[in-house]
Amino acid sequence: MATYLIGDIHGCYHELRHLLDKVSFNPAQDTLWLTGDLVARGPDSLEVLRFVKSLGASLKLVLGNHDLHLLGVFAKISRNKPRDKLNDLLNAPDADELINWLRRQPVLQVDEDRKIIMAHAGITPQWDLETAKMCAREVEAILSSDSYPLFINSMYGDLPNNWSPELSGLARLRFSTNALTRMRYCFPNGQLDMICKDKPQDAPTPLKPWFDLPSQLPEGYSIIFGHWASLEGKGTPDNVYALDTGCCWGGNLTCLRWEDKQYFTQSSLSAPK
Repeated sequence: MATYLIGDIHGCYHELRHLLDKVSFNPAQDTLWLTGDLVARGPDSLEVLRFVKSLGASLKLVLGNHDLHLLGVFAKISRNKPRDKLNDLLNAPDADELINWLRRQPVLQVDEDRKIIMAHAGITPQWDLETAKMCAREVEAILSSDSYPLFINSMYGDLPNNWSPELSGLARLRFSTNALTRMRYCFPNGQLDMICKDKPQDAPTPLKPWFDLPSQLPEGYSIIFGHWASLEGKGTPDNVYALDTGCCWGGNLTCLRWEDKQYFTQSSLSAPK
């Protein structure tokens, strides 16, 4: 039995299947963890969703910002951008089934036995683990409810960018969603910066990658995240694993086998357009 963790797929279905074949993934006994952004930008979002949904109990995933964008497009709130290549998925006969399944997936995974925490963008240094779990449950509850279009309609925006337990309503949900699915940089006090997308060596002072600030998480836990392809899986502390390596941009799809910390990669099979 093995635990495989794979970075952002972004519709790169064939690369995903090649990578799983490379590691001899067996859904009857292995577990597959996915860092989110299953869809958009790559050519085969429909096939990715159909496949990962079929994995059932052997799958653990978190939603990413592009997955949430798909929910917004499906609810006719967000614009369907041609570069996201979502038309095949949106026009598929099983689109309703797939997308309604997707919106009921978590935004945070915690495995107490393996001491793994996974979120698409990471864990803000302003949260301890119990706060992260609580805020994730709140986002998951609204996404899985019939009121999810109301939330999606109010989800977009960069404020509030500072955590307070007194945050409530849509403002609290927006902060939590940004922290879990969009965050890259923070100010020294942990306040989110939602603008900078530069590589860490190019980021303006005083911004720091969220993982370079003191953490409130318990010792012994490891954080798995995606979202930040320009890191190329590099530059994080020993207990933080960046797995988005830009397959949809012509890079690799990266897999980490947890038991021995061995990496496997599959290069992009199609040049980005």
